[in-house]
Amino acid sequence: MPFARKLILHVPVSDETLLDGFVEQCLNDGVSLVAVVGPGCARVEDIIDEIVVGDGSDETRFICTTSHPDEPFEDVLNMARTWEFERGDPVEEVRL
Repeated sequence: MPFARKLILHVPVSDETLLDGFVEQCLNDGVSLVAVVGPGCARVEDIIDEIVVGDGSDETRFICTTSHPDEPFEDVLNMARTWEFERGDPVEEVRL
């Protein structure tokens, strides 16, 4: 089942090796936003960015990522709901 275009990824993740497959699925499914929340979210956002960019040779690989270490979940959810490019589209929560 494909992901929604806007995701909230809860961290910590059970196994960081799952991030590679998660990012590839996001790219294949046309995800535009991954908002990362929870302890260590900034580090996980950096890992996701590195996976997306890879060696930098494929400029079509793009996902906007954000991390929210000190924000209430409701604020992050509201940000994702009103995300400019897919306003009104559903927001999916993901746990790995």
